[in-house]
Amino acid sequence: MYILTTKAEFDSAHFLSGYEGKCSNIHGHRWKVVIDIAANTLEEQGQTRGMLVDFSKLKKDLKKEADALDHAFIIEEGTLKESLFNALKEEGFHLISVPFRPTAENFANYFYTKMAEKGYSVKRATVYETPNNCASYEE
Repeated sequence: MYILTTKAEFDSAHFLSGYEGKCSNIHGHRWKVVIDIAANTLEEQGQTRGMLVDFSKLKKDLKKEADALDHAFIIEEGTLKESLFNALKEEGFHLISVPFRPTAENFANYFYTKMAEKGYSVKRATVYETPNNCASYEE
């Protein structure tokens, strides 16, 4: 089996609603996303002959997904009062509301799904919340 790996990073803030500890407060991370794609065969013709996929396309697609979250305040839907959410929006803050708790585990699933939707044969998505702590998702 052939496996390709690429990485992207983004900075964002979040908090964990209902969590008892420091992470219940707004804080930020330098997230690192690692995507592994896999296949048993390589392309046999054309420009990508001898490749699983073109690395430049894979890197560009992952970077686009990571850049969409860069320098944002990522909020689980329904965890901020609507008036506060709207006030932050009015002030021009880059807010992203997601339908899941913004944990490394859920982000691993998020990136796995996003890259699979782009047609990649994703083996695993790993998201580092800190240089030493990560979560992975694979099917």
